[in-house]
Amino acid sequence: MLGYVRALNAIDEAMRVAIPSLERLADVLGLARSRRISRSGHIGAYSYTVHGAGCRFVSGNGTEVDVDFEADGSEIFDLWRLRWYGLSLPEPLDVTDEDLRSAVRSLQPLLAEVRPGWFSVAS
Repeated sequence: MLGYVRALNAIDEAMRVAIPSLERLADVLGLARSRRISRSGHIGAYSYTVHGAGCRFVSGNGTEVDVDFEADGSEIFDLWRLRWYGLSLPEPLDVTDEDLRSAVRSLQPLLAEVRPGWFSVAS
């Protein structure tokens, strides 16, 4: 759980270095929609694919972080994205949805449930 949050923070930092005009990670969506960047490609050390309301980032070691964005630009994720992150680690971690729910609950107030089954890092 915390690994996902750390990976998301590292991606945010790397994207801001690679694209200095980026104010927040969610701005990648606008850049792709306005065709200033491709919907998929490489930025810095990550490959990315813009989808619907979010983006999937893959690091050089194959670790995947998929995140959606709220209208205000905040980053949100669900249990499916957390599970997929764990399975993509160099040493895959396969946990049940119940274990993930328990982990999310144990990390409140760091993580906030923004709508049923969707979470965000509390600000």
